Amino acid sequence: MSGFMAMLSKERIIARPGFNRWLVPPASIAIHLCIGSVYAWSIFNTPLIKEYGVVTSAADDWSLSSVVWIFSTAIVFLGLAAAIGGKWLERVGPRAVGVLAACCWGGGFLIGSIGITTHQLWLIYLGYGAIGGVGLGLAYVSPVSTLLRWFPDRRGMATGMAIMGFGGGAMIGAPLKTWLLGVFYQAPEYLGKVTDINLTTEGGRRFAEIGGTPAEVVIASAADMAKMPIAGPEGVYLVGTGNTGVASVFITLGIAYFIVMILAAFSYRIPAPGWKPEGWEVPSKDLSSKRMITHDDVHIDQAIKTPQFYRLWIVLCLNVTAGIGVIGVAKTMMTEIFGSTLPGIVDAGFAATYVLMISVFNMVGRFIWASLSDYIGRKNTYHCFFILGMILYLSIPLVANQVSASPAIMWLVLFYGATMVIFTMYGGGFATIPAYLADVFGTLHVGGIHGRLLTAWSTAGVLGPFAITYLRQRSLDGALSDLAAKVDPAIFQEKFGAGVDKLQELIAAKTVTVAKLMEIAPEGTLDPTPSLYNTTMYAMAALLLVAFFANLHVKKVEERHHVQNTHPEFTSPGAGKTA
Repeated sequence: MSGFMAMLSKERIIARPGFNRWLVPPASIAIHLCIGSVYAWSIFNTPLIKEYGVVTSAADDWSLSSVVWIFSTAIVFLGLAAAIGGKWLERVGPRAVGVLAACCWGGGFLIGSIGITTHQLWLIYLGYGAIGGVGLGLAYVSPVSTLLRWFPDRRGMATGMAIMGFGGGAMIGAPLKTWLLGVFYQAPEYLGKVTDINLTTEGGRRFAEIGGTPAEVVIASAADMAKMPIAGPEGVYLVGTGNTGVASVFITLGIAYFIVMILAAFSYRIPAPGWKPEGWEVPSKDLSSKRMITHDDVHIDQAIKTPQFYRLWIVLCLNVTAGIGVIGVAKTMMTEIFGSTLPGIVDAGFAATYVLMISVFNMVGRFIWASLSDYIGRKNTYHCFFILGMILYLSIPLVANQVSASPAIMWLVLFYGATMVIFTMYGGGFATIPAYLADVFGTLHVGGIHGRLLTAWSTAGVLGPFAITYLRQRSLDGALSDLAAKVDPAIFQEKFGAGVDKLQELIAAKTVTVAKLMEIAPEGTLDPTPSLYNTTMYAMAALLLVAFFANLHVKKVEERHHVQNTHPEFTSPGAGKTA
C-alpha cells in the first residue's frame, strides 16, 4: 500500500508508548451516532407514504409495508457486511474499514434521494437499504475488536461504549430529521372544503374538476393536518403538488454523516502487540471459570463449528427480532394505539418525542447492561433480558385493550414505561454480545466472529418487520371488514361515493381507513386501532421463551476447539505467546 492507501493501513495506526486509551472511544461513539440514526427510520415512514398526497396518502403512494422493508433491507445488509468485513477488519485495521463505511453510508443516502425524487422505490432500497446497509455493517464492527483490545480489564464496559452510540444515534437523528422535514416541507395546493367541491369517485380514487378537467385529489381531515409540519385547513388538496421534503433531508444527512465518519475513522488507533493496561493482570482461572471466561482462543473458522456459536446466534436473533419490528414502526404504533383514544395528548410532537426517548433508553441500556454484565456475568444478563422481556411484551396487549375501553393517561404511562425497559434490554443485548463472544471464544478473532454472528441481526431484520406488518395487516383487514359491516350502507355510500360491495377497492385506493369508518360508525363502537398489535406482542413473548432456553444451554467451549489444537500456526495470546 502506498500514497493515500498507506494512510489507511493497520501498521500506520499502531499507538505509540504512552498513548491514552480513552482517546479511542470518542471516535467509536461518533461513528455509531451517525449510523445509529437508522433507528429513527420510522420518522420517514409517514412522509414516504404521502409523497404524492403530502397531507395524506394518495392512491399511487407507497404503502407502509413497502417502506418499512427499506429499514429491514438495511439491517440485512448490515449483517452480511459485518460477516464478510469482520475478518477483513482483522487484516486491514479499523481505519480502512471506517473510511469505506463512510462512503457507503453517506452515498446510500444520496442514491436514496434520487429514488424519492423520481418515485423509484427500488433506488431507495439500493441506496439506503443495500449500499447504506453495507456501510452500517462495516461501521458497526470497526470499533468493537479495537476497544476490546484497549480494555481487556473491562470488556462489558468497552463494548458498551463501542455500541452505545449506535443506540443513541436516533437521539440526535430523530429531532434532526423532524426539524429538517419541517424546513423542506411544502404544502400542496388547497382547493377548498369538502362541501364546496364537487367530488367524484372512480376506481376508488377521488377526483375534482379543475377548469373542466378531472384532477385527482385527497381529502385531509383536521387530524391529518395536525400531523403536518406546518398547520393548514382541512379539506381537499390537489395530488402531485407540494413536497414532503424527504429527498432534501436525505441529501443533507448523506453529506453530514460522510464528513463526521471520515474524521472519526482517521482518529482510530490500535494497541501494540502484547500491550496491556498498567497494573492489570489476567484474572485467575478460578474467577474466570465462575464467569465462563476462557483463557484460550478459538480460530474464527473453528468457532462456527461449535454449538456455542449457534446457540448464541439464536439468542441474538430472537432478542433482536422481538425488538426490531417494534422499533421500525415505533412512531406509527404509538400513534395508532393512543392517537384515537388520547388525541389531546398523543399528537405528532408526542410521537416524535417517543422516538427520541427510544433512542435515549436504547443507548443508556447498552452501557448499563453491558457494564453490569462485568459483575453478574453475560449469561445471567441475558436471562434477565428474556424473563423480564416476556412479562413486558405480554403487558402491552393488556394496556391496549384497557385504553380502548376506558381511555386514561395511566395506560399511556404503563405502555411508555414497558416499552422503554424493553428498548434498554434490546440495546443491552447488542452491547453485551461482543463481550460474551470474547468470554467464550477469546479475543484472537473476536471482531470477525462478532461480524459473523451479526448475520443473526440480518435474519431478525427480516423476521421482526415481517411479523409485525403481517400480523398487523391481518388484524387491520379484519377490523375494516367488521367496521364496514356495522355502518349503514346508505351512509357508507354518501361518505365514500361507492357501496360497501366496493370495500376492498376503496381500501386498496386508501379511500377507506379505520379512522374514516369510525366517523360514521354507530355510537358506542370501539375503535379497533389500539388492538392491532396484540397478536404481534404475544408472538414476540414466545420468541423470548425460546431464546431463554438457548441461552440456558451455552457452556464453555471444549478444549479440542482451541486454536492451539486446530490451527498450529496460531498460538493463544492468553498463554503469553504471539501469533
